[in-house]
Amino acid sequence: MSTHRGGRLLVVTGMSGAGRSTALKTFEDMGYEAVDNLPLSLLPNLVVPTTTHLPLAVGVDVRTRDFAVPALVAALDRLVVENDLDLRIVFLDCDDDRLARRYTETRRRHPLAGERPVADGIKLERERVRPLRDRADLVIDTSMLNPGDLKRVLIGHFGIDAAPAFSVFVTSFSYRNGLPRDADLVIDVRFLRNPHYVPGLQPLNGKDKAVGEYIAADPDFHSLFDELDAWLGRLLPRYEREGKTYLTIAIGCTGGRHRSVYVAELLAARLSRDGRHVAVAHRDLDVNAGTDHETVQAAVKDFA
Repeated sequence: MSTHRGGRLLVVTGMSGAGRSTALKTFEDMGYEAVDNLPLSLLPNLVVPTTTHLPLAVGVDVRTRDFAVPALVAALDRLVVENDLDLRIVFLDCDDDRLARRYTETRRRHPLAGERPVADGIKLERERVRPLRDRADLVIDTSMLNPGDLKRVLIGHFGIDAAPAFSVFVTSFSYRNGLPRDADLVIDVRFLRNPHYVPGLQPLNGKDKAVGEYIAADPDFHSLFDELDAWLGRLLPRYEREGKTYLTIAIGCTGGRHRSVYVAELLAARLSRDGRHVAVAHRDLDVNAGTDHETVQAAVKDFA
């Protein structure tokens, strides 16, 4: 939690349709006082010193009355100085094509499009909010995030526990479907021999014991994984010392089913064994995400 006397103020902004309402709901569930589309002229009345220092999340975008980036930035700067606030700006972004599709599917009209195509409104909005994106403390691209993913990212960055723990999120992914956009570190494991070309292993995934044994039998696997583990052992404390509270490590392979899944599970188990707060998921695995604890723990024991 912030040590500023005036408490924490989060300004949640970004492209219309990129998930601001979902983000504000998440902050409300986390214990923030959440307010959306408050006219900028009323913002100083909301941010007043209190004895509780209740953290505040305010949603602002082009639909907000008297919205203008220079005026917003100036107002925020004044509030920080006058109330000793810990200000963070969160900018939610999304691919133009996905934004247009969201408007089309919900039959909503873009606030800046008027009678023109949605694409015109998106283009105009992006031009207007670009300086705010540049000013943001955190930019989250929601193009490939579902509401649960967005909630996870926000909780990781802005949890309000008295002493938030440094958390690590490990995810596997397929390069065919693009990089995870919220990844801090990306590890490519396509150099490992591929179970996809073994008929008996192809229909399985990296959480199956036979697949794990096949990957671990690669002559270079043990030494390379231990080097990765040692590297992260030196790197993660540096992130902590710099004040980072949440880190996403993405492990990628061609199909996102075998090598990346196995390595992600193994890495998450190794980091957990070292006492870190770790969560793991598999973006492109078409089965329910979760940890095959028996298989992973057995593998970790082999590497200990």
